[in-house]
Amino acid sequence: MKYVIVTGGVISGLGKGITASSLGRLLIGAGYKVTAIKIDPYLNCDAGTMNPIQHGEVFVLDDGGEADLDLGNYERFLDINMNRNHNITTGKVYRAVLDKERRGDYLGKTVQIIPHITDEIRQWIKRVSKEAGADICIVEVGGTVGDIESMPFLEAARELHREVGHGNLLFLHTTLIPIVGAVGEQKTKPTQHSVMELRRVGIQPDMIVGRCSVEMEEDIREKIAMFCDVPKEAVISAPDAKSIYEVPLTLERQGALEYALKHLGLEKKQKDMKEWREFVSRILEPKNEVSIAVVGKYTHLHDSYLSIIESFRHAGAAQDAKVSIVWIEAEDLEQDKKKAWDALKQVDGVLIPGGFGSRGTEGKMIAIKHARENKIPLLGICYGFQLATVEFCRNVLGWKDANTTENDPKTKHPVVFILPEQKGVKDMGGTMRLGLYPVNIANGTKAHEIYGKEKIEERHRHRYEINPKFIAQIEKAGIKYTGRSPDRKRMEILELKGHPYFIASQFHPEFKSRPGKPSPLFAGLVKAALERKKAGKS
Repeated sequence: MKYVIVTGGVISGLGKGITASSLGRLLIGAGYKVTAIKIDPYLNCDAGTMNPIQHGEVFVLDDGGEADLDLGNYERFLDINMNRNHNITTGKVYRAVLDKERRGDYLGKTVQIIPHITDEIRQWIKRVSKEAGADICIVEVGGTVGDIESMPFLEAARELHREVGHGNLLFLHTTLIPIVGAVGEQKTKPTQHSVMELRRVGIQPDMIVGRCSVEMEEDIREKIAMFCDVPKEAVISAPDAKSIYEVPLTLERQGALEYALKHLGLEKKQKDMKEWREFVSRILEPKNEVSIAVVGKYTHLHDSYLSIIESFRHAGAAQDAKVSIVWIEAEDLEQDKKKAWDALKQVDGVLIPGGFGSRGTEGKMIAIKHARENKIPLLGICYGFQLATVEFCRNVLGWKDANTTENDPKTKHPVVFILPEQKGVKDMGGTMRLGLYPVNIANGTKAHEIYGKEKIEERHRHRYEINPKFIAQIEKAGIKYTGRSPDRKRMEILELKGHPYFIASQFHPEFKSRPGKPSPLFAGLVKAALERKKAGKS
């Protein structure tokens, strides 16, 4: 097994995940099977209970694992399906060690960070790499070098390097190259100090990726190579890109792949980046453009909807179109703000994302009603699926108090209510209906036309569902539940009769969308929006 350990210095948010994913994409193109592990130093066992405003979206895996959004980038770039064990957190590690201590596995020894915590981390990395059947495992250590939280993980990385040998492990360090002063001088001191901090814990980087707004100057590369004791060809410039999907090509152009392969004692088996280049060119040079409104309550932090953003990029590339996302805060529609309404009236399509709680729900339903009545293409996801049902019941069936019991437990028309198995559940973490579940699609429906098959599997994350008590009345009025669970008890997809594209899903289609393999529901929305635009929004 070969390993690439990716660390970051100076500040967070430099793009360690994109850098790691991009190198992984190049290694796949060179003919190797690659997997990835993301280390998050926080004490939470997973990202499931975190507010999206604080940490970005929660990415759901096939096995129901709730993970950091970086795992979404790994799945998209590497085109692999990961599981919960590919996300290591401090909480998971300490829980595993304490469980062993309680069982007596340590046979009376004093349990300490070194060796017990670091051993657990090291063994976890090796186990996941082996189970994935990969040739190369990329491990991203979250946080910044120097953080107290990251210290056990960096020590474990040092120990792993000592165990497997220098030729089997490459340390890649990402740093910031700031531009200071009116003359625009690129500075190397932050990188020097960051590498010094890394050396303090016994790690010497083999490759340095410098993040800067523009291409790194040659003399700056030479200076970093000199003071950080790495070859000049191992100092890689990562300037700001128009698209994250450009980054693998940027790294490739500078010889990052060749250097990594040489260090790891590997040869290039093939050269296969043709499809990736074609995909990037479609993103950068689209022939068409379409606007889609995303009406949510976390719109000021776009990372809250990262997989939705990327799904639009995938769907847009497939249609040779740029998807311009128009962010609309749901509460602004509730307050009847002119700017929000003007934006909603101008778009070619609408997406209502998932979420929890009552805040912003009325605004989302205002947008749903507008799309329904004006035949604007709409896609609702999870909570958006539930609210599409509530809006229809209120404004078409006339049940003015129709609601989800999440927001109104006493409503006489609880058209959305809690899943039976969720009743009495007290723990919040990892207890929802999570992960991959099968969905059966009825023949002769819009959903069947979009997916082209009768059986699909999609990822879920919810506690509430459509109340089967009201299905017959709702379907008689015009909404059809064309996707259901195999036992037909759970509603999974709805579509509105007579509307060009009014579709919603209980599942999250954005979590399975990939470059070159866009989510069918997103592709359908973009296609319908393009058709509406070409028809003059008539």
